[in-house]
Order: sequence, then C-alpha cells, then structure tokens
Amino acid sequence: MGFWRNQLSGPTDPAADAAWETSEPRKGFFTDTSICIGCKACEVACKEWNGVPEDGLDLLSQSYDNTGALGASTWRHVAFVEQTSDRIEQARESGRKLVSLGMPSVRSGEEPALAGGGGTATATLTAPGELRQGAAAGPGPTDTAVPDVRWLMASDVCKHCTHAACLDVCPTGALFRTEFGTVVVQDDVCNGCGYCVAACPFGVIERRSGNEGHEKGPQSHGISIKGAGGAGDTAKGSHQNQPAHASSNGEVKNVGIAQKCTLCYDRLGAGQTPACAQACPTTSIKFGDLDEMRATARARVAQLHELGYPEARLYGVDEHDGVGGTGSTFLLLDEPEVYGLPPDPRVTTADLPDMFRKAGYAGLTMLAMAAAAFVGRRK
Repeated sequence: MGFWRNQLSGPTDPAADAAWETSEPRKGFFTDTSICIGCKACEVACKEWNGVPEDGLDLLSQSYDNTGALGASTWRHVAFVEQTSDRIEQARESGRKLVSLGMPSVRSGEEPALAGGGGTATATLTAPGELRQGAAAGPGPTDTAVPDVRWLMASDVCKHCTHAACLDVCPTGALFRTEFGTVVVQDDVCNGCGYCVAACPFGVIERRSGNEGHEKGPQSHGISIKGAGGAGDTAKGSHQNQPAHASSNGEVKNVGIAQKCTLCYDRLGAGQTPACAQACPTTSIKFGDLDEMRATARARVAQLHELGYPEARLYGVDEHDGVGGTGSTFLLLDEPEVYGLPPDPRVTTADLPDMFRKAGYAGLTMLAMAAAAFVGRRK
C-alpha cells in the first residue's frame, strides 16, 4: 500500500511517473527570505521574460506592496510583513518548539562556534535578550535586545509540487509535467474551466481576466500586449487584473486561461537559469537541482540557528507534507501563515483511497440491503 500511497501523495519521482524517457535531475528553487531585500527585481524579470501583463502600480493599503498575492498576472510576488517586538518573540518561541521536535538547535555558550556557522548543535536556547556566555559567533537576535520592529520580505512563487493537484484535475491535459519535474500550462490547450484554480492547495494558479483584444471571445490565446500604457483603474484594485485596467493598457494575452509560473521552461531547455533567480541581486532566490537546493536550505537554517536565530525554519522540504514535497523550498523567519502560506498543504488525491473505501462500503451495504429485501419478498 505504501507504493500506491506515494503515487497519490508521498515521495516519488514526478518526471519518471510522467514517463519521460530522458532522465533529467529535478530542478527547483530555494528562496532564502532572510536575505531578501524586497526590491521586486524577480517580479520585474519574470514579467519581462514571460510577457506577463502589468497588474497594478499603486501600493495596497496594508503594506509596501502593489500585487497582493500570486495570480494569473503575478507569477512572482514579494510579500512585505511588518512585525513588532511582541510578534518577533512569538516567532522565536515557536522556533524553539520546532527545535525541540528535532530541528537543529542553537549552540550553547560553552560550545565553540564553527567556521562559517556550520556543524550541528543540540543545546538549549537562551531567552531573547540574554547574552550567551562565551558566544563566539556574530551577534544574533538572542545576543541583544529584541528590536522594536522588523520587516519580513519573501518572494513567493508556484511550488511545482511533487503531486500537483492542478495537473491531476485538468480535464484537457493543458497542464503537463516536464522532464525537469516542473508543471507547465499549455495556453493553447486550456479551456478555462477553472478546475485547477479550486484544486491548488496554495492558491497559486488563476484564470486571467481583462479585455481579450481583437478575438473578442471567451478565451484569447497568444495575443501579445501592446500599447504605451495608461493610468488604469486602480481604485478597485488593479492588482487583481481588473478589466478596466487592462483596457487602458492595450490588449492582454491569454484572457480566461489558467496561468502560473512555468519555472522558465524555455530557459531550462537551453541550460539557463530562470529569469527571477538570474535577476535577484542578493541571491535570495537560488536555482539548481532540487536535491542540492534542499541540502543548501538545511545547511542555511542550521547556520542561522548557530548564529542565534531560532525562528528560522524550512518550508517545502518534507516529502511527507501532503503534496510529496515541493519544487520550491523556502527558509522562513516565522510561521508559514505569516507569509500567506498554508501550514498543512494537502493534495486532493491524497484522500482517494479513503474515498474509494467508503464508496465501496456504501455500495456493499446497498447491495446487502437489496439482497435482504429480495429474500424477504420471496418468503
């Protein structure tokens, strides 16, 4: 049963399951939010390379952000989260609880620091604001007082799940698994049904809205954006791709079609780095073989723990997380919910065995009742 369960929600090789003859290492991202500066270079590079329409230039009311969330015209989204000292302490406390569950812990004051912050440590953490005696590493948040305020910045993207619910429910085959283990939408095959939108546990994929241009149909395949731009109707939230805003900026391609990050599939085929990772000035977005990215993520979180950041944690590296692990790994400095990420994502196919079992029981019960009624009538 373990094999079949892995085929539905557990660890597996998605490219091999998709029957690719060529063997390519699975590719993925590692986004280190601890060094993200919120410059949005990744958003701009993604739009420029993939021809993604503009989705609003006015700042939203809740933060220094103009896009709000991932969507059909926002394949990369940089979140800005402001935190007070109380929230920072809560984040560190939740990080200590994770350490007690098996994550690497911060070293003790008596334990010497290792070069580069590497190695493992298992000592008990000191309270925020307390000075660790004999600490030889650079000053971390547990060495000094908790700051009054801090900003958390994180570049979010499609997770390219091992078990992608969007791909599983697509009735036309518009979504497919590439030889690199990523998930891509074929614009000319999508019929705009929206099943994938409801199925995605991360709320990533979305159908694009706007004025479709010269075709004037329910879907608009492959129309390029043109026009010099305009002011747009931002009063109603142009970051959600309002038709009025699209109209003022010329034609919009792929209206009504499901859209999301392709992990720059065209660039991967040419041996190039995805545009967002190429443009990141701090290397917050790293790209490479997924196994290497996960190893880099584990080393980085251990280093931050050594330096006194107990709130550092990983997201997307667990192959038993309900989606079989993701192709996009994140290092976070607080709970996933703070960044708008679900704490317990689960692919819809994970419940298929239980659903079939219950349906079987119901069918057998009905059959038994029908047989009993038939036997009773004969008597």
